[in-house]
Amino acid sequence: MTEKIKQLRQMTGAGIMECKSALNEVEGNLEKAVEVLRKKGLMTARKKADRVAEEGRVESYVHSNAKIGVLVEVNCETDFVAKCDDFKQFTKDIAMQIAAANPLYLKGADIPNEVIEKEREIIKSQIKDKPDNVLEKIVDGKVDKFLQEVCLLEQPFIKDDKIKIKDYLNQLVGKIRENIVIKRFVRFSLGEKISENNDQK
Repeated sequence: MTEKIKQLRQMTGAGIMECKSALNEVEGNLEKAVEVLRKKGLMTARKKADRVAEEGRVESYVHSNAKIGVLVEVNCETDFVAKCDDFKQFTKDIAMQIAAANPLYLKGADIPNEVIEKEREIIKSQIKDKPDNVLEKIVDGKVDKFLQEVCLLEQPFIKDDKIKIKDYLNQLVGKIRENIVIKRFVRFSLGEKISENNDQK
């Protein structure tokens, strides 16, 4: 059991007692224990979502070729957490994620309706020979995939593609017990037009 607790901690970042409790709950099944901790992290995140987060860090990242740069603001509730290693690592990872995956928005709600409708029309034009009932399902699936590509919170984490950025965020909230908000970001790419996502509401 000790080895499984160690593995679970490495996979989720949760505390020893939380890992032990999750493993006991699912009779030692590692995959199920991960799901238990993810659900708990999500519940904790929801409970803390209304708490004011005005501290935090503005993290920067410049790629080694000096042609891509990122600034991201991540907020937390206290200056103490803003200075802790877990929070600092999170902000560094998010900055690298933005540099590597080039999200255009923070979350799905930030995408203008006209952008989604345009994407739906493009997809429909590519598969217009399908029956209507099949067509809508295919379009919905491709739109969901589009959202995962362009929304930071929906993207697979570059260091662990089994989880999304929102899962990584919820894990950290569950671990440090504070509300954490990725507020805004901007990605600079040499020679490209600069664009900035909407602030998280």
